[in-house]
Amino acid sequence: SYDRGSTFDVFVGKGQLIAGMDKALVGMCVNERRFVQIPPQLAYGSEGVAGVIPPNAVLHFDVLLIDLWNSEDEVQVQTYFKPEACPRTVQVSDFVRYHYNGTFLDGTLFDSSHNRMRTYDTYVGIGWLIPGMDQGLLGMCVGEKRIITIPPFLAYGEEGDGKEIPGQASLVFDVALLDLHNPKDGVAVEKQHVPEPCERRSQAGDFLRYHYNGTLLDGTLFDSSYARNRTYDTYVGKGYVIAGMDEGLLGVCIGERRRITIPPHLGYGEEGRGKIPGSAVLIFDIHVVDFHNPSDSVGITVTYKPSNCSVLSKKGDYLKYHYNASLLDGTLLDSTLSLGKTYNIVLGSGQVVVGMDMGLQDMCVGERRRVVIPPHLGYGEEGVEGEVPGSAVLVFDIELLELVSGLPEGYMFVWNGEVSANLFEEIDQNHDGEVLLDEFSEYIQAQVDSGKGKLAPGFDFEKIVRNMFSNQDRDGNGKVTAEEFKLKDQEAKEGHDEL
Repeated sequence: SYDRGSTFDVFVGKGQLIAGMDKALVGMCVNERRFVQIPPQLAYGSEGVAGVIPPNAVLHFDVLLIDLWNSEDEVQVQTYFKPEACPRTVQVSDFVRYHYNGTFLDGTLFDSSHNRMRTYDTYVGIGWLIPGMDQGLLGMCVGEKRIITIPPFLAYGEEGDGKEIPGQASLVFDVALLDLHNPKDGVAVEKQHVPEPCERRSQAGDFLRYHYNGTLLDGTLFDSSYARNRTYDTYVGKGYVIAGMDEGLLGVCIGERRRITIPPHLGYGEEGRGKIPGSAVLIFDIHVVDFHNPSDSVGITVTYKPSNCSVLSKKGDYLKYHYNASLLDGTLLDSTLSLGKTYNIVLGSGQVVVGMDMGLQDMCVGERRRVVIPPHLGYGEEGVEGEVPGSAVLVFDIELLELVSGLPEGYMFVWNGEVSANLFEEIDQNHDGEVLLDEFSEYIQAQVDSGKGKLAPGFDFEKIVRNMFSNQDRDGNGKVTAEEFKLKDQEAKEGHDEL
């Protein structure tokens, strides 16, 4: 048979062999080697075989058994590893990805997906595989390893495959299942932690910041936001992420942890992407840090209001307050309490983010508030490097400690009484018909010190005076004449901060 380059294939005990060989092969194992001596009466007798075997010849055979099967055999399955958790097993019409080594019964390797460094991907139970493999894969769990032994009539039969597999060959597949899904599968969501209370759940159009670990079904990690030390920030329900993630991120609470399992037709499909192979089921373990909607305004919750709350803050007032600033997940960003001093601003002057200007409106001394500021009214998409993440919702717990009423809008100085009819002459102390900056500054300081005038609180005195002086110095020559000098109510509305 070696000379012919092919095995001798025959049924045993059915008269297809000489009687001696029929007896000699019984009880042999695959890979067993026997030296068989057959007397002529159990071989070719007194006739022999013309030109080959003389009459009354004793025959000697050196036999090596390569393969054996029976027409009543079925597919044999031997599981040698099975994971503890097996939420789902292979069913007819599922799509699977698996690795395998394919050998003959004698151990000769004829094929291996490992050598090609890619899984074998196929539907099960619909005729895409040899019948024995279609049967042998049913009931497997992801992560399970089994040996599937297939008789030839459930494999490639009498003809073989015309390449590596000869006719009538039994096949042995050592299979490790990596992935399975069904084309009818949808996104599966497992809620692992839902904080209480959950005042709001995400909807289409919201902007989310979340952390995630992305793995394949066999546990292989392909991506992680934690490794980059920054959240993944995106709109949901608008096609900015894969369809399965768009769906899986809806209805989450801030602080929620959930596992989202996404079949490939809602992930990266047959082609895959980067470290993600084609037709791969994806698992995302996510933690939602915060979310907001571009239409959100500032959220204000009054946590304490004193009984006497008649004077309310307004634009232009000078405020002193304490605050704790944090992210929605509770991460502390900043606190005036830890610094031991208040934060002081002129309300509505642009000294704080727009959302804080809004949150401090109509507040009385002693009042405490929680102010939630969406990023478009806070620090926006960029955030503050090293301090505030981009697109972060901010939470300020505020206590107003002091309020100094501001001036009417557009004024930096007002009189507390009647204005002198000879105001310019009073300012022009040397009576030379010209007022210099020093004269102007000394006069304003004197009016403030005596209580006759009031400057806008919270601003630098010298800056206010220089601004007022420059508004009066209309020709810009550093001097103000009587012709240039005008009070605010004498002006056409030019938007200047004048006397």
